[in-house]
Amino acid sequence: MPATLLATKRVEKPWGRHHLYPGFADPAPDGEPIGEVWFQSPHPEEPELLIKYLFTSEKLSVQNHPSDEEAHRRGLPRGKDECWTILSAEPDSTIAIGPLAPLTKDELRESALDGSIEHKLDWKPVKAGDFFYSHSGVIHAIGAGLTLIEVQQNSDTTYRLYDYGRPRELHLDDGVAVADLEPWTAPAAPGEVAPGRTILVEGPKFVLERWTGGKRDIALPEGKQGWLVPIRGEGVVGGVAWKAGECVLVEGPELLHASEDADLLFAYTGTARL
Repeated sequence: MPATLLATKRVEKPWGRHHLYPGFADPAPDGEPIGEVWFQSPHPEEPELLIKYLFTSEKLSVQNHPSDEEAHRRGLPRGKDECWTILSAEPDSTIAIGPLAPLTKDELRESALDGSIEHKLDWKPVKAGDFFYSHSGVIHAIGAGLTLIEVQQNSDTTYRLYDYGRPRELHLDDGVAVADLEPWTAPAAPGEVAPGRTILVEGPKFVLERWTGGKRDIALPEGKQGWLVPIRGEGVVGGVAWKAGECVLVEGPELLHASEDADLLFAYTGTARL
């Protein structure tokens, strides 16, 4: 099919929320908090990318993810580069991304064990509209009070280094082995390349663009997949109607009709823009 409206999978998390975001039904007051909503194809293991919404009320664990090379060494299909588009944030919300100063592997392990790793990370204040790209290996922790869209390689492999005393498993051997021990630097992105078209990420694992509304040709080659993620607005692509809070998998070239007020993300695999 040229376009498919993806199913949603709601994921309970200890750091999730009972009040989510416009377009998403809140869980029952006595139910488990929802931390993530995944958009899945009929065969969720097949696509190269995965799109999620995250809703946080507490800090997520300090963690990292393997690269493709490190994943293959462990018998996994791929690593995990990811990025975050911030939709809403409390006034004091932060994201930790990379250490404040270079670490050694021994320092990382010791600080993860005694909890001091939390204070060795670069906690950046965040607000609605901010954007962060975290390549594989980067030590990071998403803070409380955030709603964001995560675009990532389709991998659920997470190495948890520190979890604030929560009774969950840590993965210190793998996490230390794959860690980027240097401070994080934001990768350069082309920015606005045409009216209403901004490139947020240009490779190496995927490209992410942000579009305004209106009519637009999606120039995907036949057989290539793209993920349309409407932040705001509604429209039709490939005969499939969509609205904010949904995700459409597009295959091949298509004509997009979006309301004039639309704000859209469009992701696809590769190292260069279409």
